[in-house]
Amino acid sequence: MASTVWKGYITFGLITIPVRLYAAARTERVGFNQIHQPCGGRIKQQTFCPQCERTVERSELVKGYEVEKDRYVIVSDEEVKSIAPPSSDNMEIVEFVKAEGIDPIYFDASYFMVPEDAGKKAYHLLYETMRKSGYSAVAKITMHQREYTVIVRPHADGLLLHTVFYPEEVREVPEFQRDESVTVKPQEVALAEKLVEGLAADFDPSKYHDDYQKRLMEMIEAKREGLSVPTEAPKRRAPVIDLMQALQKSLGELPRKPAAKAAGNEEAATAPAAKKQTGGKRTARTAHG
Repeated sequence: MASTVWKGYITFGLITIPVRLYAAARTERVGFNQIHQPCGGRIKQQTFCPQCERTVERSELVKGYEVEKDRYVIVSDEEVKSIAPPSSDNMEIVEFVKAEGIDPIYFDASYFMVPEDAGKKAYHLLYETMRKSGYSAVAKITMHQREYTVIVRPHADGLLLHTVFYPEEVREVPEFQRDESVTVKPQEVALAEKLVEGLAADFDPSKYHDDYQKRLMEMIEAKREGLSVPTEAPKRRAPVIDLMQALQKSLGELPRKPAAKAAGNEEAATAPAAKKQTGGKRTARTAHG
């Protein structure tokens, strides 16, 4: 059973809905331990105090914030809890915004928002209203000793919550900007659009997998069985010199898409006849899309 990340209320106007948050996704990767090579033993990290010159127990540790060099203000867990803002257990919607107006660069972590039994009707009222209106909600929530601005939006099965970065957390990189001195030819754009159309498909995340993690596990299993480890040399790529030539070659290497439906085949079959009757190039272009 999934563990609750946050429990409290989401409110808009005078409507209060008891909800729980569950982590919607987590990163999975192959983990390695630090091993002492001479004996094969696993290394254990210890907490060491250089002033006392000894290893200390966790029970001896407290939180401290460095205000000057080697000078700390000690803060207890009770003191931290005592100044928690209202958003610790009450997530108030402050405004609604159109989903397309939110720049994805601000999105951080994602959570499933699940209603308690007492709040199911109000939850679904909010969900249906947001789904039909195309609005997402902006709210505040405190968890993990931090107050977040969050976006709440409708998903297929309910409401999703995304913590978002504050503007000062989004980095400014001078190199990341449009170079107005660079231009591309209309013919290059036209071929690039055809290449995009040839690779276009509905987004299906189940098609994509972490091949690097898979190869790591294959390598580990091979070493475990005493087998040789297969290797693959990385492909070396050079910058494209002739864009038109590269685009034309890319179009020629596109994978073939499944055959069109019967209606589409009939339309394609009648196209040559239509071309013969009209004798014009315009009909030929229409037949080929």
